[in-house]
Amino acid sequence: MEGRVKRIVYLSFYFEPDLCAGSFRNSPLAIELASQVEGEAIVEVYTTLPNRYNSFSPEAPEYEERGNLKIHRIALPKHKSGMMDQIRSFSRYYFSVLKLNRRKKADLIFASSSRLFTAYLGSVLSRKFNVPLYLDIRDLFVDTISDVLKSKLTGLFLLPTLKWIERRTFETANHINVISGGFKPYFTGYPNPTYSDFSNGIDDEFLEAGQTISLTESEENDVKTILYAGNIGEGQGLHRIIPETAKAVGKAFKFVVIGDGGMKQRLRKRLEEVGADNVVLRDPIPRNELIKAYKSADYLFLHLNDYPAFRKVLPSKIFEMAALNKPILAGVSGFSAEFLKNEVPVTHLFKPCNPTELVEILRNTDSKKPINREQFISSHKRSTINQKMAESIKNYL
Repeated sequence: MEGRVKRIVYLSFYFEPDLCAGSFRNSPLAIELASQVEGEAIVEVYTTLPNRYNSFSPEAPEYEERGNLKIHRIALPKHKSGMMDQIRSFSRYYFSVLKLNRRKKADLIFASSSRLFTAYLGSVLSRKFNVPLYLDIRDLFVDTISDVLKSKLTGLFLLPTLKWIERRTFETANHINVISGGFKPYFTGYPNPTYSDFSNGIDDEFLEAGQTISLTESEENDVKTILYAGNIGEGQGLHRIIPETAKAVGKAFKFVVIGDGGMKQRLRKRLEEVGADNVVLRDPIPRNELIKAYKSADYLFLHLNDYPAFRKVLPSKIFEMAALNKPILAGVSGFSAEFLKNEVPVTHLFKPCNPTELVEILRNTDSKKPINREQFISSHKRSTINQKMAESIKNYL
């Protein structure tokens, strides 16, 4: 086998030009890995055509080749983020990847996964090829779904199956990277893999924006803008915090919500029910436009629903928000709250799903307070994290 160009199978359900945390993490990481193994191996990415948001689907080729980086994008059926839609979408991805790898060889499987099933696909391929498996775990899916399905009959049948899949997946892994330090206690039952904790990081676009932004760049009027950009799902729980808050603070503040997801209609309905007319809902936008929206805001907003599983997570959104010279409003708890308190100056924390606390903060804080986050920014550049993580992956080749 001496002299043969090796092959790394790289699994990520989301990849550029899709707009989501999975894409933002894996696109530059795959490029960095391909650069580090050039001449020694090819990196073959198996992902999907842009599908994160039903309202935003940029064009992308189904197959793309950039030197030793090869990208296969699988077309998925149209969906609206419901559970059955997600099952159908992943099934298409799963069987397509298996088919595309039927007559190939591999030397290493890498899988970046938030909903477990991409990681499970990685474990299937690892056993098929009898090669090392490196997992990048971005969320504790079974832990989260246990909270969501609590007291529901479906949980009695679904959870045992999910726990079996999780155990089978993690026991197969040679190495597991956890994106949040809060995940570490969850893996004490899996002593065989080695572990790392390469977190999310700050992309160059936000580093550059943070260097040029000024406190006076927000809209010069009496109405303060609070901006949320990202997924609008059960996990974010925006329908449980924004309507009541917006109604209470009135015309002095305006919420701008940019994104899409399974709870967007629920949020819209709740806004109508409470009579909050100072909230603007917008569809997802490209990152260059998003940065402009960030610059014009007075506050940047982050919120997670009030589930025990979310006390372990570290949202990727923290890193791009922290790079900008804006105060952060964060309704989070557990590891995220401690991280923000210790690492990110001028973060105003409130309990998840607690409009009363948020209203009090808005009425008693100054959005023009000077901010210095240079220490945080210098230690959390995504390019630096990707370089170290790619080196870690390469060690298993």
